[in-house]
Amino acid sequence: MASVDLVWKNGRFGQTSRRDTWWLEPLLVFLGLGAFVVYATWAAFQGNHYWHNQYLSPFYSPEIFGDSPHSLFGPKPAWWPAFMPFSPALLILWAPGLFRFTCYYYRGAYYKAFWADPPACAVSEPRNGYRGEKLLPLVLHNVHRYIFYAATIVWFFLLYDAFVAFRFPDGSLGVGVGTIVLWINVIFLGGYAFGCHCSRHLTGGFLDAITSSPVRHKLYNAVSWLNANHKKWAWASLFSVAFSDIYVRLCSMGIWSDWRIL
Repeated sequence: MASVDLVWKNGRFGQTSRRDTWWLEPLLVFLGLGAFVVYATWAAFQGNHYWHNQYLSPFYSPEIFGDSPHSLFGPKPAWWPAFMPFSPALLILWAPGLFRFTCYYYRGAYYKAFWADPPACAVSEPRNGYRGEKLLPLVLHNVHRYIFYAATIVWFFLLYDAFVAFRFPDGSLGVGVGTIVLWINVIFLGGYAFGCHCSRHLTGGFLDAITSSPVRHKLYNAVSWLNANHKKWAWASLFSVAFSDIYVRLCSMGIWSDWRIL
């Protein structure tokens, strides 16, 4: 172990005594998160094909201003600067985006994958010192506990959208493939958000004796159960929110047809 530690501290970037495929996990994280960021950025600036009948893309919910029937306050406001591109997603994506960016799990994941800080345990990194999270942009991580509330509000809108997905354009109730897609997404996002460390603290982590409050104790145990699989919820929700947007987008473009199951 001493020789491994010495290599990590004084060796060249990527030098290590490890013989396993330590580089595989950060590589997969880099490809997965990189692909999501590229697609989400593209989808957010599109401003079209984000709804199809009763379905609304989670990237655009809640639609505060927009041209779809899901818009809360009508079309683009007159005060929006003419030189700035408008997309309903730009008004709300900052909340779930910052929530993921400041998430404790994702911090460790993209520190290794994108910044090589370090790329893996006992592997040399391209810097000699540790600056902590005191300067921009890393100091923004301190807002995670507050962004949790904004992300939770967005989740409740997505839950509402999932219920709306049961009502078809003719006014009848039913289940389509899109209904299932949106419900899977809201479940995965709920597991990710409510299994967050902030949620654990909110439900009882600040109490000296959690057992003195039976209700809070049960809530805390439930959140802790979700938190134990936080990594899995994080990745499942990442893919589900992207696929939900893809599904709604392709249905809106006429490339896919939404099959009605019930």
